[in-house]
Amino acid sequence: MSSARRSAVVVGVLFLVTEVAAVGGLALYGPALHDTGYVLGAGRDTRVFLGALCEFVLALAVTGTGAVLYPVLRRRSEGAALGYVCGRLLEATVILVGIVSVLSVVTLRQQGQGAAAAADPSLVTAARALVAFHDWTFLFGPNFVLGANTLVLAALMYTSRLVPRPIAVLGLVGGALICASATAVLFGVYEQVSLPGSLAALPVFAWEVTLAVRLLAKGFGEGAGTPVGAGTPLGADAG
Repeated sequence: MSSARRSAVVVGVLFLVTEVAAVGGLALYGPALHDTGYVLGAGRDTRVFLGALCEFVLALAVTGTGAVLYPVLRRRSEGAALGYVCGRLLEATVILVGIVSVLSVVTLRQQGQGAAAAADPSLVTAARALVAFHDWTFLFGPNFVLGANTLVLAALMYTSRLVPRPIAVLGLVGGALICASATAVLFGVYEQVSLPGSLAALPVFAWEVTLAVRLLAKGFGEGAGTPVGAGTPLGADAG
């Protein structure tokens, strides 16, 4: 197996991990994010901890995709490849900040147990502020930054033919849509977790899953092993 083929397999697996971890984390976070009385109740801390673990795995996988793709992408455009790596690092950092805000809600609940705490409205106010903080990180990380990263990667894939162009076009459409949706959420047109928001996120989801399947099945296309301006692509890297 060539180095490009190995990289393609690793990237494909990492993209699938990001999808599973992202959906799992959001679902498991439910009690802390949507129950305003969570901080005063018995709590479902184990479920929230599992959600945090999923989000941590997500951050690692996001970082991994940038690191593994860099040697392949820099043969086409070193500046864009470096930008993609930095963008993925930024996305992972915002995700980690969101994890800390949700876990802080759990800490408030654990330290504020008791009748006196239940009568203290400041606990609910503090918990809501932390949830709001998480919601903003969720908007800027897995939406704005993800959209920008998707556009950069899809553009590189399109120009270099690392994957079939219809797949790259799906990424370009998905990245643009999720950035537009995030802008609409920012200005209060609709809620992030809503039908319009979910529909706008579907093309990015489809892009990442389709890209992962393509890389696992056939690897990179003709541009994987050849720098810009070089001769015939390496046949072994064509997938």
